[in-house]
Amino acid sequence: MRRPSLPAWAWVALAAHALFVADARAAARFDAATRVFRLDGERVTYAFGINEAGQLQSLHWGGRLADGDPLGPAKSLPSHSSFDLSASITPQEFPAQGGGVFTEVALKVAYADGNRDTVLRYVSHTLERDAVTVRLRDIALPLEVSLRYTIDPGTGVIGRSARIENLGRTPLRIDQAASAAYTLAPQDDYRLHHLSGRWAGEWSLQQRPVSEGASVLESRRGSTGQQNTPWFAIDRGGSSGEDSGPVWFGALAWSGSWRISIDKDPLGAVRVVGGYNPYDFAYRLAPGERLDTPVFYAGYSDGGMGGASRLLHRFERERILPGGGKPRLRPVLYNSWEATEFAVDEAGQMALAEKAARIGVERFVVDDGWFGARNSDKAGLGDWSVNRAKFPNGLKPLIDKVHGLGMEFGLWVEPEMVNPDSDLYRAHPDWVLNFPERPRTPARNQLVLNLARRDVRDHVLQVLDALVTDNDIQFLKWDYNRNWSEPGWPQLAPEDQPKVYVEYVRNLYWILGELRRKHPKLEIESCSGGGGRIDLGIMALTDQVWPSDNTDPFDRLSMQDGFSHAYAPAAMMAWVTDSPNWVNRRETSLDYRFLSSMQGALGIGANLNHWRDADFATAARMVAAYKQVRATVQQGDLYRLISPANGSPRSATLSVSPDRRQAVLFAFLHSQSKGMQEPAIRLRGLDPRQRYRIARLGGGALPEAMPAEASGAYWMEHGLAVPMRGDFQASGFVFEAK
Repeated sequence: MRRPSLPAWAWVALAAHALFVADARAAARFDAATRVFRLDGERVTYAFGINEAGQLQSLHWGGRLADGDPLGPAKSLPSHSSFDLSASITPQEFPAQGGGVFTEVALKVAYADGNRDTVLRYVSHTLERDAVTVRLRDIALPLEVSLRYTIDPGTGVIGRSARIENLGRTPLRIDQAASAAYTLAPQDDYRLHHLSGRWAGEWSLQQRPVSEGASVLESRRGSTGQQNTPWFAIDRGGSSGEDSGPVWFGALAWSGSWRISIDKDPLGAVRVVGGYNPYDFAYRLAPGERLDTPVFYAGYSDGGMGGASRLLHRFERERILPGGGKPRLRPVLYNSWEATEFAVDEAGQMALAEKAARIGVERFVVDDGWFGARNSDKAGLGDWSVNRAKFPNGLKPLIDKVHGLGMEFGLWVEPEMVNPDSDLYRAHPDWVLNFPERPRTPARNQLVLNLARRDVRDHVLQVLDALVTDNDIQFLKWDYNRNWSEPGWPQLAPEDQPKVYVEYVRNLYWILGELRRKHPKLEIESCSGGGGRIDLGIMALTDQVWPSDNTDPFDRLSMQDGFSHAYAPAAMMAWVTDSPNWVNRRETSLDYRFLSSMQGALGIGANLNHWRDADFATAARMVAAYKQVRATVQQGDLYRLISPANGSPRSATLSVSPDRRQAVLFAFLHSQSKGMQEPAIRLRGLDPRQRYRIARLGGGALPEAMPAEASGAYWMEHGLAVPMRGDFQASGFVFEAK
């Protein structure tokens, strides 16, 4: 049978269309007839096409569309006026500076001949089941950009990044490089949500209308920073809330200086561009060299802010955190810092270990002060050898003691820093970030090692590898207690020195990766004076994160609420410390402190030497209760039932296990006024047809008139009246399916 006479391109189009239809289950597809790429995952569709100008043009990002729904062909928008040209208002997937683009660009390049104009056009693509890579090239110059798109079939979370390559014979300079540009179609009620803060005051949720004039979220600090978090969410003021409505969200996987800009273009479309921060940035590409950007993840939910965060938590647990999709439950941890500060020694730590084991702690961590000449924060940082005055026989006797008590052993380290008063700095003063003949600005009496240097990188890995190899250590609390200053790299040519912003973080990731490869059972916590380095980049290489140095249990409620919008409780450490708390001198009961901390990965940092027998009994009871529910708390679905924001007198969260057979309610009354009784708390996420028994978390009788059993429908529709009177009161309840 002869086939009909058709041009070759038509046969290619028909074959590609047949593949598109036949492989409808694939998450990533391309329709050659319309030149449209489509990625589908869970309840999300992301689509973009190649328009007649060869640009990649955004077509749809939102709820999942049916197979066969019309999505193309893409067609560039006509110029709105001589001031707003087509290239500027057409929603390009990766706009470069050139060709009349005035909106925020994803790429800005300067060439050797002085040209600063880049116009990218489609060249080819490679399709995989859950990913697509699209190659773009400048219309005349030897510059190529490969855009990588992935989609997680289970959550619909998109991952986007770019590879920028110099195919020419002369160097070029990248002045701005983003990972992606996302576009939302014009609407008049978009709201931006983001997280801001400062040391001891992280994770404050902010909200503002998306309007003309860019909102810029960024860190210029060389690390993620506490001031802003590389996460955003956009919902619609007229239809979105905590439990329902559309929400678009994103998080950048980068632990260095970063920027996310959110702006309306002249026609009302919202552009979200994120990647390297262009502040003080320049990356010179020699012929044949390339620059890879970090991944900018983004997702969509029609379940409000709560649905968006639960989706993101699931993605983080399954795709980001170590563990191959099954991150280990966080052990109950004790840290000795508040008990001893720098005055650590073998006998004192052994005594604390005995007390920690008594209450059910599973991991004992010695904090700062165990190494070098470290009797304060003024000396010894960088000298990672055991202080023999404090530990005459090394760490082995203490480690053996801790293991004999049934606990894992961990140490605090700060490998990226050095005190000027240290053996390391005296031997290698050139190893820190610096500009020659300029002052070196200390912070916390320390300077930043230039991890971008290969010799510094290798030294840091060597000392950490030796530390873990020579001692039976299961855990490192990896701290980072200052931001950059004088970000010079004098060993490089002046035009290459700004590469430090990229190479430093790449080498940090390399050290963490190599350390984990050499010691696969080692676990690591990311800490930076609290929450100064938490992002999806560092979380892929560490098992838990430290959200804040502020351990005030009341302050932590609002900080944990903010944190939960972007990051999963599976990684969030929360400590029980002493009362009154050092931050605000606020006094709270031990039960209140435990219930506040039990909403994440539980830790204890109080000075156990000051505890009474009643305190140990309470702690042992609460630790045992936590172990019964921690799988649900850390890896279940989180529902923010009542927010502590905006001066709310109460707050409540509910964690529900994936099979919906267990749920844990944490309820807090911050301040009672005029004898008012608080309304019942309506639960979420239960199986309405299942019957649940209720018990008080940590034991004890249920309040009078509280039913001991009811259906999921009852708990969600009728609610639970939690009687609490006074200030800083807390209650916890466990719901178990029959």
